[in-house]
Amino acid sequence: MDCTELFHALILGIVEGLTEFLPISSTGHLILVGDLLNFNTEKGKLFEIVIQSAAILAVCWEYRVKIGRVVMGLPSDPAARRFAVNLLIAFLPALVLGGLFGKAVKQHLFSPIPVATAFIVGAFVILWADRRTHTVRIQDVDELTWFDALKLGLVQTFALFPGTSRSGATIVGGLLFGLSRRAATEFSFFLAIPTLIAATVYDLYESWGILSVDDVDLFAVGFVASFISAFVAVRGLLRYIVHHDFTVFAWYRILFGVAVLVTAHFGLVAWTV
Repeated sequence: MDCTELFHALILGIVEGLTEFLPISSTGHLILVGDLLNFNTEKGKLFEIVIQSAAILAVCWEYRVKIGRVVMGLPSDPAARRFAVNLLIAFLPALVLGGLFGKAVKQHLFSPIPVATAFIVGAFVILWADRRTHTVRIQDVDELTWFDALKLGLVQTFALFPGTSRSGATIVGGLLFGLSRRAATEFSFFLAIPTLIAATVYDLYESWGILSVDDVDLFAVGFVASFISAFVAVRGLLRYIVHHDFTVFAWYRILFGVAVLVTAHFGLVAWTV
């Protein structure tokens, strides 16, 4: 295996893990970094599926107690059933709209300039949502009603546009709908599990023909890097939001988006159009 490819796999694994659950768009980062590393090939797309599954595994591990309690409580615990139903309700909009428009979005918007634009637009939405006066009525994810879950599922569908951020859309929606920062953040983590599993299974099915034993080392490096960095990011974000808002992520998005647009305009980086 080429050492350069392994190094690229390491970088992309870290990028996926760090950005999947932060409101800065993992898909957008992978498109941009993959473009810089010339890794947006068919094999690169399959690689992204593998490292995304590692990020899912990391959040499952972090919330293994909660997940286990819900699964074991489904036959007899009304609270567990309510949580599971809410998660299903929130997942359905992404399942339906992703199935209808996912391919069209990938064909037309999965390139650096649309991603950079979405970075900037999303940043101003985060700044606006964070500076509003919040009336918190939901402190914990177990307090959500089915209608709250449906609204959060609908706002998550904005993440079909690369650069928007699935977690960012869900968190901002949560803040607007009266969730505490922790409740909005944690529900975005839980909602990521069925959403990303469905996307991973579908994309893996579509890309099955290009799987190769020769790429095991490449995928293994990216998988481990993604798992570790996602685990660190999830724990770090939960600690961060105790005393901070999401402003720093908004400004990061603006700076990153502007840098891409400026380098593209002046030809400093040969971004794929």
